[in-house]
Amino acid sequence: MLRFEITPSSHDIIARAGETIRNGGLVAFPTETVYGLGADAENPTAVSKIYIAKGRPSDNPLINHANSLDSFAHLVDLSNEHIEKLAAKFWPGPLTLVLPGFSAKAIAIRIPSHPITRAIINAANCIIAAPSANISGRPSPTTASHVFDDFRDSPYIDLLLDGGSTEAGLESTVVSLLGDVPTLLRPGAVTPEAIEAVIGKLGYAPETTTTPISPGMKYRHYMPRTPLILLIGDAQAVSDKLPEYANAAILRTHNRSLSEVAKNLFNDLRHFDTLNKSVIVAEGVPEKGLGLAIMNRLKKAATTTVYLQD
Repeated sequence: MLRFEITPSSHDIIARAGETIRNGGLVAFPTETVYGLGADAENPTAVSKIYIAKGRPSDNPLINHANSLDSFAHLVDLSNEHIEKLAAKFWPGPLTLVLPGFSAKAIAIRIPSHPITRAIINAANCIIAAPSANISGRPSPTTASHVFDDFRDSPYIDLLLDGGSTEAGLESTVVSLLGDVPTLLRPGAVTPEAIEAVIGKLGYAPETTTTPISPGMKYRHYMPRTPLILLIGDAQAVSDKLPEYANAAILRTHNRSLSEVAKNLFNDLRHFDTLNKSVIVAEGVPEKGLGLAIMNRLKKAATTTVYLQD
């Protein structure tokens, strides 16, 4: 049974979390993006528990977290000219880089900014592999209660730290530096425009592939239990369509800032599951800036996507 901690910032709890990870256990904790489920990245038995606990497909890669770039030097090739520029601008923060690995073709790394995450990494004294702390396919967790809802009966998770609601509400942006052109693999909390301002034009990977090198590239994610219909079109066309859906929960995006929509997206989807509605209807947003990441999540969560004529 999960042990739910209300005071995650205490030194004793952080020390306990670090010791748990060092000893091969699993700890759920807040990051600046979503809650993560962490294990010692270089302990194969511990990492396998993540996949088992989440029901995660074995070919869906994990992101590795540390507090300094030097911590990854024995795992990945750090010679790419773009790394230093991206690290200076976006780390610590919600950007993941996929780099050539010494023991694998591609390894994903990130330096998080959340103080609890960083404290746990220091206490564990190891690189932490940490996907989102949810059952695979469900909306990602942005509060400790979301994690508890998914894992309350799990025999695999040893500790859950409550750090309140996460700041970004969406997972990290993932950029591959494997080829000649930096390539966006997954849009996220850092916009493509912000990255291109630092290193120039990005390439864009297909949304799905049979051989993923990053989370979010192959499998459906973020799905509420209630069927979700995504409406894509201008505000008036969407507004005119909404009355057709009886007993629907409406995910409003118009007249809200994109940062507000992003921060609350997964919480809204989980909340709507509790309302006993027949369907969730979501208003789409323009696919630029943070809207690209929001629409990436909504398209993967949607049971049906309806394109409305402008």
